[in-house]
Amino acid sequence: MTVLSRRALNRALLARQLLLERVGTPVPDVVEHLLGLQAQATPPPYYGLWSRLDRFDAHELGSMLTDRTAVRLTLMRGTVHLVTVRDALFLRPLVQVVIERGHNGAFGRRMGGADPAVLAAATREELAADGPLSARELGKRLVARGIGGDVEAIGNATRVHAPLVQVPPRGVWGAGGHARYATLEDWTGRELEPDPSPDELVLRYLRGFGPATVMDIQNWSGLTKLKAVVERLRPRLATFADEDGKELFDLPDAPRPDPATPAPVRLLGEYDNVLLGHADRSRIIPPDFPWGGMLAHGRFVNNLLVDGMLRATWWLDDGVLSIRPWRDRPRRGRGRGAAAAVGARRPLRARSTVSGMSKPEVTIPEGSPSYQLELDDLTVGDGDEAVAGKIVEVHYVGVAGRRGRSSTPPTTAARRSSSPSARARSSAAGTRAWSG
Repeated sequence: MTVLSRRALNRALLARQLLLERVGTPVPDVVEHLLGLQAQATPPPYYGLWSRLDRFDAHELGSMLTDRTAVRLTLMRGTVHLVTVRDALFLRPLVQVVIERGHNGAFGRRMGGADPAVLAAATREELAADGPLSARELGKRLVARGIGGDVEAIGNATRVHAPLVQVPPRGVWGAGGHARYATLEDWTGRELEPDPSPDELVLRYLRGFGPATVMDIQNWSGLTKLKAVVERLRPRLATFADEDGKELFDLPDAPRPDPATPAPVRLLGEYDNVLLGHADRSRIIPPDFPWGGMLAHGRFVNNLLVDGMLRATWWLDDGVLSIRPWRDRPRRGRGRGAAAAVGARRPLRARSTVSGMSKPEVTIPEGSPSYQLELDDLTVGDGDEAVAGKIVEVHYVGVAGRRGRSSTPPTTAARRSSSPSARARSSAAGTRAWSG
């Protein structure tokens, strides 16, 4: 049996997740290919598609929510996903048991013996009369009808025992709003699939996340006892082994790129499914990645891939991009002003003075872009060394590699330094170029 290295599994996963090269595929097709996008918050689905699609327009995804061709609802692992309506009708019945199991674990003792069928019927009645309503409003109304006594637990249960969608403007780029609910059937005018196929679910998972073990499929979906499904599909699947000897299943015609294939830097949203799609996540997350230390208090923290692996977290604060890398970068550029050219064959050259705040002058490198992240010292300051864990101020200008001209705002303060002396050493301009 062919053994696939972790690097080979990484490149296969990146290819399936459209993270090796941006594609021009229509947004609905990509959302379905990915089997939905994690949508606990509004921005992550937009970040995820921006990193996967060429010329992605955030308003196109937002319009799918407003025109009711896509919805946000609780699905895999009991978490909110943004999916097409077709997939919502297919997936929700399959993972209903997962959603109920999660709710019972968190709220079971607080339900006061409420009957799920009675609760679901009452939820539909309240929404038909006065919807959309928030979960708390639904909880109060149902408790007033004598269904349980804990508003929070009953409110959460309404989303469990009835397929409720978060209606716009919730989840729409640039709009936002509190979560208010309608039933999936009333919102879309369509009915849940009566007998969705778990075989189809497994095959689609492998198309987007394979090669994978049975445990990987179960971890992604939250479902159990899928071994029988995989065994039924075995004649249609290719089999491999990982470095630990575990059996992997895959579609015979699915892409499995050369492990040496370059992987571009990719900015991903919080909880992107590429990071959560397997029981063994070592193909994309280093085993000792320090999750706790990579968070930022009071902020949503997103994830950044370098050479296909999770290497940093990032967040936006008042229009400022902050990146917290894991471990020191190579000694050659550590603590010095550096230009990171994302997708450039050679680093873009920028000239800037330590004291100046003017827009850097950028020299575009010749030749076609590649997908390597390259670091290069520019102007070295004379202040204290910027060490790991410090937040420094960086001024940058972006350049679109395809067009070869400056495309982002002029010199911008990226982040105040946590140490005034670190600011001078690190004030040389950084530049970026995107391709792929």
